[in-house]
Amino acid sequence: MTIDSVRSRERAERGDADALDVLEDEAIHIFREVAGEFERPVILFSGGKDSTVLVHLAVRAFRPAPVPLALLHVDTGHNFPEVLDFRDRVAEEFGLRLEVARVQDWIDDGRLTERPDGTRNPLQTVPLLDSIAHYRHDAVVGGGRRDEERSRAKERIVSLRDSFGRWDPRKQRPELWDLYNGRHAPGEHVRVFPLSNWTELDVWRYIAREEIEVPALYYSHRREVYRRDGMWMTAGPWGGPGHGVDTEIRSVRYRTVGDGSCTGAVLSEAADIETIIKEVSASRLTERGATRADDRMSEAAMEDRKREGYF
Repeated sequence: MTIDSVRSRERAERGDADALDVLEDEAIHIFREVAGEFERPVILFSGGKDSTVLVHLAVRAFRPAPVPLALLHVDTGHNFPEVLDFRDRVAEEFGLRLEVARVQDWIDDGRLTERPDGTRNPLQTVPLLDSIAHYRHDAVVGGGRRDEERSRAKERIVSLRDSFGRWDPRKQRPELWDLYNGRHAPGEHVRVFPLSNWTELDVWRYIAREEIEVPALYYSHRREVYRRDGMWMTAGPWGGPGHGVDTEIRSVRYRTVGDGSCTGAVLSEAADIETIIKEVSASRLTERGATRADDRMSEAAMEDRKREGYF
């Protein structure tokens, strides 16, 4: 446990500090542990709110020194253009090396085959594992949180992946206090989740406190959408709407920004952070449960993909 985290927890117990201070100190401690223990760590960065908070925390952990981690994004080719522009701006602003694995490249050379339903989110696993092997990353830092989904709730902060990139929930290592075991054999690597103990509400409260910029899609805006499987979808290069399906202009925002073919919007008038915080506080569905069609394929959809090597 770091001195900063001890002091922060003592302040929190006395009521002198916000719980966000404790979460921030823990995440910074994890980043410093990763930098000290691993040779080629990388941050998975999509431009979404969670990975943007990760970059902010990494900058804070090492300033005034440069961040000793690169950024990696698996681009499905169906990402929202606004988010990709934001991703590139953040990497340039902080002087971070951005590695992009484009799913389209794997389709073009035959390593992957387009799915009949056109959804590319499940196709990210192979480009991710290939990129980890190519760049020899031994630690991959992501923005997964335990409140998002049941399989993520099983994950440790430092989680081992075997030489095939697979996750075995039965081989989770104990994490006592703030001690993290990053030991791995050649060919293996670990996934690291500094935001494990955060909630969606914590993330938004931190964004508000630190005045962190996030893509405009997170705020309410007028957009042409159509209804599919109980979600409001946007037409794009990923296809839709189907024949005979009407579109309409609605005030919507996105709670998560992923592959456009499976990421839905929610009806919302929340155009500023304060209103978003109120909206999230009242919600009884996680952002993935409410807006991610790929997680609805089966009750174990996420866990199945994690076992295959998905983040």
